[in-house]
Amino acid sequence: MKGLSLFASAGVAELNLSPYVDFVLANELLPIRSRVHSFLHPGAKMICGDLTEQSVKDEIIQESIAKNVKFILATPPCQGVSLIGKNKRNTQWLKDSRNYLIFHALDIVDQVCPDVVIIENVDRFIKMQFPYENDTLDIVSILNKKYRKTYNIDANIYNAADYGVPQSRKRLIIVMWKDNYLFSSPEKTDRHVTVRDAIGELPSLEAGDTSTLKHHNARRHTKEHVIYMRHTPTGKSAFQNTVHYPKRADGTKITGYPYTYKRIDWDKPAPTITMRSDIVSSTHTVHPGRPLGGGLYSDARVLTLRELLILSSIDPDIDLPDFASENQLRYMIGEGVPPLLMEAVCKNIKPKA
Repeated sequence: MKGLSLFASAGVAELNLSPYVDFVLANELLPIRSRVHSFLHPGAKMICGDLTEQSVKDEIIQESIAKNVKFILATPPCQGVSLIGKNKRNTQWLKDSRNYLIFHALDIVDQVCPDVVIIENVDRFIKMQFPYENDTLDIVSILNKKYRKTYNIDANIYNAADYGVPQSRKRLIIVMWKDNYLFSSPEKTDRHVTVRDAIGELPSLEAGDTSTLKHHNARRHTKEHVIYMRHTPTGKSAFQNTVHYPKRADGTKITGYPYTYKRIDWDKPAPTITMRSDIVSSTHTVHPGRPLGGGLYSDARVLTLRELLILSSIDPDIDLPDFASENQLRYMIGEGVPPLLMEAVCKNIKPKA
């Protein structure tokens, strides 16, 4: 099938899909993400612009029809309803314009009439109640009401760790398909891939170190952050330390969440990788470390780009563009759908014999 990717970002979700979908068109709002997408997916025409603007939407529709698009992947921004975002209740969700972007994507679906549509977002998106036709409905109910005569609809919450990704990441994936296709939910793997399985053999690095491995170089951190983390055991937060915990300039302890300044566990899939994987004080960003003796641990740093790629089921030797900074690439990895999860879903979409 010829494919269109909406809210495409860098195209992480599409990386494993070439056996199933030929993405010929994509749309992304931000220029830097658009450029990275074009670098990674040179065969897809990129329309960089705001699809809430009618002229951009019209261009996407016209190009989709001209290119015979039969598959639409829509991955609208999740920050408006994300667990780590500021919006915690439905009344707050309704005030965030990002949560309505899905309806602009549906405008495109209505005009293009593809055979298959996949909508992806954070698992909490399924709980949001939208005003719709003098009623208040969740997105799955809206889709069933709007498309039940055109599409079969399957909505499930998938944990990427159940499909071979060494990262626990729950996502809502809605598959809509016409009767000329079949879809069955993918089978879960027998066991989870742990952090140790995935990155345990990579060379140890301290803050600021470099290696000969592609994308495996450690970020620099402040002296204080390095001290905190050198005294923090695997799977623990520096806030749990009795002496070397995050402090203010006057020496008093900073208050913070227990999942920040935290080393991840070796023997579990990694926690959900976020956009801010570049800082020690963000969520679950620090390497598990290895005991050095005397209460000290190695690798007092955030995960390297290579480690992030592996934990996101992206080829660690992938060529990445020089025009994007490491931080920009980290943001795109953190907001992307693990390609192995998307592949598990898409390979189960098959034409009827």
